[in-house]
This record gives sequence, C-alpha cells and structure tokens, in this order.
Amino acid sequence: MLDAIDKKVLKEVADLEGIPKGAYNIRKNGQLVGREVSANINIEANEKGDGIVIDIKPGTVNESVHIPVILSQAGLHDVVYNTFNIGEDSDVTIVAGCGIHCGSSESEGHSGIHEFQIKSGARVKYIEKHVAIGEGTGRRILNPTTKIFMAENASAEMELTQIGGVDEAKRYNEAKIGAGSVLLITERVMTEGSQAAESRNEIELAGTNSKSNIVSRSVLKGDSKQDFYVNLTALAKCYGHIECDAIIMDNGNNQTIPALRALHPDAELTHEASIGKIANDQLMKLMSLGLTYDEAVNRIIQGFLK
Repeated sequence: MLDAIDKKVLKEVADLEGIPKGAYNIRKNGQLVGREVSANINIEANEKGDGIVIDIKPGTVNESVHIPVILSQAGLHDVVYNTFNIGEDSDVTIVAGCGIHCGSSESEGHSGIHEFQIKSGARVKYIEKHVAIGEGTGRRILNPTTKIFMAENASAEMELTQIGGVDEAKRYNEAKIGAGSVLLITERVMTEGSQAAESRNEIELAGTNSKSNIVSRSVLKGDSKQDFYVNLTALAKCYGHIECDAIIMDNGNNQTIPALRALHPDAELTHEASIGKIANDQLMKLMSLGLTYDEAVNRIIQGFLK
C-alpha cells in the first residue's frame, strides 16, 4: 500500500495523485506494490525477476503506461532492468522516473536500465523524472541507463529531467536510429550545493534520412558540477544536431563536450553550446515589474528549463 510519503513522491516524480488509470507498474524499495495491464499493453516480470517487460501491441494508439519507482529504505541501492517492445504503428506515452525519500544518514540509490525496441512506424513519448526529497543526510544516488533501437520510420521523444535533491547522478544514453526515423532527446538538470551530475550519450544515425536532435539544459548552483558528453556518429545520409546550454550560478563547474563524426559524405551534423550566467538586463526587467531578486532568478531558471 502507498502511505502519505509514497503519494508525495509519486506526485513529484510522475505528477500522480494516486494510482494511475490504464496500464501501470509501481515499484517500491525493490518490490512490486501494484500492476495493471490493458488489452493492448502487457507488463510482466522478466526471466531473471529483476525487472519487467512491457509489450505494446502493433497499432495501439492514445494509450499510456506509468512505471514509477519509489525508494525510501535506508541503505538500499535498487537495480532494475526494464524492456519495452513497441509494436508497429503504435503511438504511446510512457511515464517513468524514480523518487527518493531519504530520512536517515544512510545513502539510497536506484539504477534503472531501460531498453527500447521501437518497431517500424511507431511513435513513443518517454517522460522520465528524477527527484530526491526528505530530511535525511544520506546521499541520494540515481544512475539511469537508456538504450534505444529504432527500426525505420519511427519516432521517439525523450524528456529526461532531474530538478532537485540528487547528490550523484550518472546517466548513459545509447541509440541506434534506423532509416527515416527521428529521435529527440531533451535533458534538463539542476544541481546545487556539492551535487554532481554526468551525462554520456552515444547516438548513431545508422539509416538513410534518419534524424536526431539532442538538447541539454543545465543549471548549476552552489559548488555543484555537471559534465555533458555526446558522441554523434553518422553512418548514412542524415541530419543530427546537438544543443548544450548551461547557466552557472555561484561557483558551479560545467564541462560540455559535443563530438561529431561524419562517416558518410551526405551526413549533415551541427552543434552549438553556451555557458554563462544570468544576464543583468533580464533580472532588471523582471524586478522592474515588481519581482524580488530571488523571484526574478527563479522565473528565469524555470523558463530556461522548460
């Protein structure tokens, strides 16, 4: 059953007030606490029992599946392997993510490994949010891995967000994009204090007329540190773009390294990156409208992370 803390975590990580409608799988402290399937979406444990397999039937449209993880057990470092089989010509939304509630001096962590097999003509929107809350002093650790394999003429939009409370995060994204398929990845990360976040991305444009756009938005407060790496490799006539922007406040430390590898003469790859502070003219304009300094800073940050 879900207690008051669990419901608060679910609200933070998946915008849920309680049990969602449709297919879902809710995991708490390494154990299943609730599961529901639909006529078109099946969820079952994998062979090893350390994760789930989500099968979405071909032609499934306008359906969603929620697979949030709640972690509140002191000293637990949970690892889960999930596989998504997205059928041909389907159009679905997947809401994932992990919420940690730390109430002690012991660390808590979660490593979620998600593999997507996206079939021809399928469309997927994947929303993954990571949040850590609680009054405990233990380290909160989240290390997600996402592997995406796209057949031809498919589309995937990945929204990956980490907006607070996570002391250590190491993300790894890997993708192989088939002919005519499109992959959009947007990462939004905010760190503060002594927190550290690292994102490594290996993206391969393997098919003719494949496309990819990788966007990173970073906000660094206090003495926090963020590193962002992308290797974008083109094996065919294709288009790929990397966009990395960071706002540094206080003594934040940011390293951004985009790499482009064109292994085909008709590949078109571009990147742009910027690192800087909040402009004074933006602050002055908002403060002239009646906002305090802190309110103006928060307004700019929220707009930047959207």
